[in-house]
Amino acid sequence: MRINVRKSKPLSTSLLVLGIFVGIMMCAPILSGAHVPATNLTIVNNSSKEIRHVYLSPTNSDNWGPDQLGSSVIAAGGGSVTLSVACDASSIKVIAEDHQGCFLTKVVSCSEATTWTITADAAPDCGVGH
Repeated sequence: MRINVRKSKPLSTSLLVLGIFVGIMMCAPILSGAHVPATNLTIVNNSSKEIRHVYLSPTNSDNWGPDQLGSSVIAAGGGSVTLSVACDASSIKVIAEDHQGCFLTKVVSCSEATTWTITADAAPDCGVGH
């Protein structure tokens, strides 16, 4: 009786293990079903001031994310924009900045599409000395 013993090649075994690991890591988010829910936020600007920047932050934080408008603006007198907002909480703070550097804030729910209408009588925070 003859027994053949073959040694596996270490490189091919390592590549196989690496391939399985990479495959699992790529599929893990899909298989887990975990995702950050998104909601639509429409901002309507009925004020007399152009909105140049819109930022988002958690409701209990002043660490704002990046400008959501990029190079766009929300025109005065009825301009609007709709953003798809990723929320990992029940609500999010929205910060709008006008052309004078004054800010308006509103906390909106992440559970459903929301419209924030900025009116002419909205009292912005212009900081000290404005």
